[in-house]
Amino acid sequence: MPLFSQKDIRNLKLSSISLSKLKEFAKNLGQENRGSGTEIIKRIVDLGIDSELNAFIKAQYNERIKERRRLISDEDLIKELHKVKRFSWGVVQGQLDQKIQTEYVRRIYRYEDLISGVKAKLYDDVTSYVICTWYNHWTTVLIEEHIGQHPKVIPTLKNIKGIDIFVDDQPFDLKITYLPRGYDPNDAVKNPKGLAIWMYENQGAQRFGADNRLFVVLLDTKNPQDSWKLKRDFKLVFSRIDEFFDREKVTRADEVVFSYKRKTFTTIAKVLFILGNSNE
Repeated sequence: MPLFSQKDIRNLKLSSISLSKLKEFAKNLGQENRGSGTEIIKRIVDLGIDSELNAFIKAQYNERIKERRRLISDEDLIKELHKVKRFSWGVVQGQLDQKIQTEYVRRIYRYEDLISGVKAKLYDDVTSYVICTWYNHWTTVLIEEHIGQHPKVIPTLKNIKGIDIFVDDQPFDLKITYLPRGYDPNDAVKNPKGLAIWMYENQGAQRFGADNRLFVVLLDTKNPQDSWKLKRDFKLVFSRIDEFFDREKVTRADEVVFSYKRKTFTTIAKVLFILGNSNE
């Protein structure tokens, strides 16, 4: 995938703004703000509005963060996340309904046996699953908010498939993850492009995408199984994020070529490693 043109990027940024806010932005520019989002974008996309557009998106994004903080502060949220003492899914992610069907609904004939089975095992499995999902969600929220506030980053304001942020005016799908099980850590750090290719080539068919991606990979170098704890070490995580964006630039050197189901794809990928020891 070639690098996007400035007009393409401007169009994507405008498309990430809700209609009500898009009308507000057009009015701020002194432009006609009636009609659909598509019509408004068509009228202003060729104007030299990049600095105004970036500032508007940043302001809206910061307001969203303020709204979240009114519900729970960063400090309180971090305290809550540190209450998680064990990270075990209990149920394979995405297969909870299948487990219920195969191990309970279709296998058990008597009502009392069903209730006993649910209380004995399923309750714990579901609780573990919900805790892990909750933990991943809120740690990701804090990390994404920090990334979105970096001066070099423009976040999207509403969902656009395959785009979470713009870096150096190029779109990226943000993936916060752990090193794949069995993948050699030394090889990953020495050859991040090879890891990116592996990530693309081993993604699930239902979630397949060849969009530009920024992989944020967390790894506890002493105890890889504890890498989940590293995700809430926000002092370390935030400092590594800032160092990365302060240093890195998006260029054609970031292109990767990968194969998927006998097709070849070219895209832009960058890998940010967050290495450390959880010490918990």
